[in-house]
Amino acid sequence: MTHPRVWKQLHMVCLLGACLIGTGIAVAQDKDEIPVTRLVPGASVLTGDNDVASDMIDGIDRFLLRKIAESEPARHGRWTRAFESDEAYSRSIAPNRISLARMLGAADSRVANVVISKALIAESQGDATNPGYRAFAIHWPVLEDPDPGRSLVSVYGEGILLEPNDPTAVIANVIAIPDCDQTPTAICGLSETTDPDIAFAKTLAELRCRVFVPMLVSREINVRGGRAKLTNREYVYRSAFELGRHVIGYEVQMARAVIDSLHDDLPIGVIGVGEGGRIALATAALDERVDGLGVAGSFGASESIWHEPIDRNVFGLLNEFGNAEMLTMVAPRPVLINHCKIKSKTFESNGSGAPAEVSPISPEEGRREVQRAKELVAPLVESSRWPVEETIYGEIPCDHAACGRFVAGLTNMALRYDRAPAVLSTSEVDEAAMQRRLVEQFDRHNQLLLRESPFVRRDFMSDLKTDSLESFTNTSERYRTIFRNQVIGNFDDVVLPANARIRKTWDHPKWIGYEVVMDVYPDVIAAGVLIVPRDMKPDEKRPVVVCQHGLEGRPTDTFLGDHRAYHDFAGKLAERGFITFAPQNPYIFKDRFRTLQRKANLVGKTLFSVIVPQHQQIVDWLKTLPNVDGDRIAFYGLSYGGKSAMRIPALVTDYCLSICSADFNEWVGKNASTREPFSYVWTGEYEIFEWNLGSTFNYSEMASLICPRPFMVERGHFDGVGTDEWVAYEYAKVRNLYAARLKIGDRTEIEWFDGPHTINGKGTFDFLHRHLNWPKP
Repeated sequence: MTHPRVWKQLHMVCLLGACLIGTGIAVAQDKDEIPVTRLVPGASVLTGDNDVASDMIDGIDRFLLRKIAESEPARHGRWTRAFESDEAYSRSIAPNRISLARMLGAADSRVANVVISKALIAESQGDATNPGYRAFAIHWPVLEDPDPGRSLVSVYGEGILLEPNDPTAVIANVIAIPDCDQTPTAICGLSETTDPDIAFAKTLAELRCRVFVPMLVSREINVRGGRAKLTNREYVYRSAFELGRHVIGYEVQMARAVIDSLHDDLPIGVIGVGEGGRIALATAALDERVDGLGVAGSFGASESIWHEPIDRNVFGLLNEFGNAEMLTMVAPRPVLINHCKIKSKTFESNGSGAPAEVSPISPEEGRREVQRAKELVAPLVESSRWPVEETIYGEIPCDHAACGRFVAGLTNMALRYDRAPAVLSTSEVDEAAMQRRLVEQFDRHNQLLLRESPFVRRDFMSDLKTDSLESFTNTSERYRTIFRNQVIGNFDDVVLPANARIRKTWDHPKWIGYEVVMDVYPDVIAAGVLIVPRDMKPDEKRPVVVCQHGLEGRPTDTFLGDHRAYHDFAGKLAERGFITFAPQNPYIFKDRFRTLQRKANLVGKTLFSVIVPQHQQIVDWLKTLPNVDGDRIAFYGLSYGGKSAMRIPALVTDYCLSICSADFNEWVGKNASTREPFSYVWTGEYEIFEWNLGSTFNYSEMASLICPRPFMVERGHFDGVGTDEWVAYEYAKVRNLYAARLKIGDRTEIEWFDGPHTINGKGTFDFLHRHLNWPKP
């Protein structure tokens, strides 16, 4: 037969060609008997020539989309609403407020005693019908340095304040939040190029409101670190996400700090357009001091966030919240939803930033989501205790009528709109500098969090006991559960029978290679290549080494063609007498797999939420093979496979040891640092960031979940994934655990070699022979 497309990346090019000449490897022909009956009793024959890796990605995609669709009815179990009174309702959803604040990274304490600093930039003189207003450039403290020993402000909000000239005429305090790609001066009508239709903050001031307009982080694309083309929002998002914070959370905190500064008895309203509408909704949901909410152009279903800008990615959001659920947290306070259309925008995948689309939300979709919110709190609606008004104003987010209805609902007053006299400009506002300062402050706060993260993780791991191996093993289980459920994410679906399909595909003088496909969940398969030494006796039990490829890899990369990174290590280990298995992991096809991570994140899962059960199925199946010693199954992975070596054996405890090659690092710093050139902040791996890892598990903490099983690091001095200093720093903590505290130093080691991002295959091979108790050739 022709070579199957299953593992096509390398050998479709060299099919039966020169790259196999001289290696002794041949592709099995149809006429060959498939000798699997002894090897795998009862196995089915694998047929077809589909690309299994592509089929795997498609199947996982269907599985995750189904999980997203199932999330909405499953949310009901996260809520216990009480409707006896407004106070009872508020108390009943207090746990949900705590949960939302945590998800948005908005749970930090803010600066106490907020005072807004202001500088006059423009004013309009009053007349008989309107007192006029003044415009100020403002800034205010929001968050302090996370070091508990310091009280220095590290984050300030900036924006514009519109304030009626006559303080006694003010009827409400309103935070008016523009879309992230609008400027404060634009919605205040202070820019000569401003479309008057978007100047809703000006309209609110003319309605005699004191109006605070914060600057949001924009989606302007800038070149970062000399090479990464990222929007400002994605740049902030990347580090923040790793550290349990979020650009959304920072902006919500800015709005809430404005509320902290208010000490009068006037009603407080929050109204926003586009991205500002999302911030307004989250602010009102979290802060009961908000008396009224207005959202324009951004209220719809949340299930499609995975193809929207990545700065909207909130880990676990759909398990508890859609927009409807968040809206119910505003009840019984008045709400105005304007189902207007915002402009579409597409962000192409440019090698750095995540591809995305911003699309208008149809009025029909918006109304369905509002209706869903009303149904969730039907007793409030039926008793007329929750005023929710919906409007449609085409492409104008907040015209005079919408602003008037919002303020009327907020103040419960009959209003008359009187246009104020023309604004007399006194000075300009450098909003480019304002935007730059905002991004720099958020980034600086992220870096301060990164600096503090080792101390946070030390406190987090404080219940891990190391006075004896028994107490260590017992107390580590709690952390394994946290890692499985809160960091990696765990599907509680029942794993299907493996139903392994297998066929002989490669002949080598010293081994035979078999393609294997098996079931895991509906639509989810596991697959790989089983390599069996030819000299294996019928009743012999041998150890297995699972050899894991890296990013965009194939199983064949580990045993065909002497790939510069892998050097056929799966084949060479088979030549030494080990059974080897090279799995196909689903980090392949670039954006196709990266969007899987985004879909998984929405339901509190990751790509490893699928990879871990795939490997559990692989190990369980390997244990059924007559020639496999089920107590001696090891894991050895390079690059993304090294990333796998830190996560999979931590949870698949059937792996008796783990070797991390070309990946081990001060992982949190590698993901969150905006100083180091090798940081993932600068690369195209936009899926790599894991929620709140900085507060929980760096690589030494993950290694503690592998301990007391043997663990090894393979590190090339010239591997660009990090520096020797970073690797040594993180590994020293692992060595201290094994050798100093648990007195099992013979079970861990690191090999330094003079080389790049590659399998060295010397110290690691010796490690495998020693700990798998298999003689060297």
